Amino acid sequence: MTTTTRWSVGAPERTDYPAWRELFRGYCEFYRVPMPAEKAELVWSWLTDPDHELEGLLVRDGDGTPVGLAHYRPFARPLHGAVGGFLDDLFVAPEVRGGGAVDLLLARLRTIAAERGWNTVRWITSDDNHRARSKYDQVATRTMFVTYDMAPDAP
Repeated sequence: MTTTTRWSVGAPERTDYPAWRELFRGYCEFYRVPMPAEKAELVWSWLTDPDHELEGLLVRDGDGTPVGLAHYRPFARPLHGAVGGFLDDLFVAPEVRGGGAVDLLLARLRTIAAERGWNTVRWITSDDNHRARSKYDQVATRTMFVTYDMAPDAP
């Protein structure tokens, strides 16, 4: 666990489910994606399953209340003959934004990447997510890749 005078960051614990769910709800709302109970429970089960590739971090305030989350996982990079880390989700409660919580989440993720030998940490964000992008521009290099999603064939 990493701690500053105001924030601490570490893996979620089973008792964090209600607070994590509220943060995840806020994240889903931001991206206008529905969050039915089944989806929240499935993602939480992944986060609490040590055999699942998805891992998480929660940043907590001085009282120990979770105020932000990050979900990440390794991904193979065949072109580079390496493994990287993919940051799937990053969210900090609006009322604490600008106070350093996201900095601690990203710093912890950078440390995890170094410890695991990942050669990069990658993420995507919405083009119009200007506030987050201003932070990302400070800590990472924007790439020129364009992302596509292809739906699978119907069963």
